[in-house]
Amino acid sequence: MTNNSPVTAVTETPLSVLIIGAGFAGVGLAIRLKQCGIEDFLLLEKACAVGGTWRDNSYPGAACDVPSHLYSFSFEPKTNWTRKFAPQAEIFAYIQQCVSKHELAAQISFNTEVASAEFDAVAGVWQVHCTDGRHYRARALVSACGQLNRPAYPRIPGLDSFAGERFHSARWQHEVELAGKRVAVIGTGASAIQFVPEIVPKVAQLYLFQRSAAYVIPKPDRAHRAWELALLTRLPWLQKLDRGLKYVQHEARALAFIHFPALMKLFKLSFHRHLASAITNPELQRQLVPDYPLGCKRILISNNYFPALAQTHVEVINSGIREVTERGVVTEDGREHEVDVLIYGTGFAATDFLAPMQIKGLDGLDLNQAWRDGAEAYKGISVSGFPNLFMLYGPNTNLGHNSILYMLESQFVYVLKCLQTLEQPGLRYIDVKPQVQQRFNRHLQQVIRHSIWEQGCNSWYKNAAGKNTNNWPGFTFTYRQQTRHLELADYECTR
Repeated sequence: MTNNSPVTAVTETPLSVLIIGAGFAGVGLAIRLKQCGIEDFLLLEKACAVGGTWRDNSYPGAACDVPSHLYSFSFEPKTNWTRKFAPQAEIFAYIQQCVSKHELAAQISFNTEVASAEFDAVAGVWQVHCTDGRHYRARALVSACGQLNRPAYPRIPGLDSFAGERFHSARWQHEVELAGKRVAVIGTGASAIQFVPEIVPKVAQLYLFQRSAAYVIPKPDRAHRAWELALLTRLPWLQKLDRGLKYVQHEARALAFIHFPALMKLFKLSFHRHLASAITNPELQRQLVPDYPLGCKRILISNNYFPALAQTHVEVINSGIREVTERGVVTEDGREHEVDVLIYGTGFAATDFLAPMQIKGLDGLDLNQAWRDGAEAYKGISVSGFPNLFMLYGPNTNLGHNSILYMLESQFVYVLKCLQTLEQPGLRYIDVKPQVQQRFNRHLQQVIRHSIWEQGCNSWYKNAAGKNTNNWPGFTFTYRQQTRHLELADYECTR
């Protein structure tokens, strides 16, 4: 829909639900709302299309690192994924198909970025202000922004002085021709290991600047065979069985992350075999072996990353970057690497939840102030002092072992129960009790302290103070059990 649609006008009667973001989280909740008979909602999307991270990350080689059949809603299964691990374009198309099938377009306001929101305790309503001056009112506000929506840019002196093209992988400039160019890539995270192999055959020279090496294991990917797709389409029970088996296989990995870190030795063996089979240069092998325990950072999967780095026109550089000049990148050893294009593969500002929005709750409480020691929420969904505000893919609900869509579907159930509770006559708002939130997060952080993520490395899972505000330290089925029911005793109910 367009910005001129009548639904964007401010009315005296507030909406039941206002959702910020139209990626997997926002679209999935919208589908569930309609299925439950709740039609009085609106999604605000700052971009011109749905899709979230799968709209933004269109770099060469972009694909999911979770099996395709786990990366679709259980209530909207897709049986005809072309590959074991779906490429970006196919996932993006899937989200668009969900919007079309469930006729959500009329309830999405595109090019609408939220600047701030404050809670009116007297009316029990959120007042939301957008950057273009429009205002909305809603009983409940749902953040569906996710954790991977804001690119993290490197802080290196002289970046603005670079004379060539430069861009972040999440803002890929497809019009920039890389053929025959000298290219510098800064960062070796999940995005870089996908786009580097794609551009290596085109470029004249590629310098890969890595602060730390990544653990990369083989990717069990291939095209689905026609008979496989036919069976999955014709036999729904087989599709459910296939999905269930893949879920159990990945869920078992939580044992290594949380309870038995020694199991990581199996993955480490796979890593070393994978590295040795692709890289024969002893010095390059040494550069590509991480100096931290496997699992402390995200484990990456790729079949073509190491072979790409073995090419003669590719150089892996471990020296720190001193500065960027007009001509290229200067490392700490004083060497200047002249390049034509600079690409940032530096990930996302994952711990800056809801930034840059300004959110104010009861008595003007600022969310940034409430989270000054690190973001936290009750079950990753509710934040004390911010009534009727619910988060999807909020603090400590990220996964390192399974599909985030499983977590989202658990959150949909919980949020729907909260919304249904708000329909009680005379109830203005519900606000999770501070002691309940504190107790939940105290236990959560205690578990994290004994996890593989705390074994001596810095990662995007942690904020500047070293607090892990991103990952869920346990099984996803445990989280589902915890979100299956709404205990109203956990909340202050104000009439």
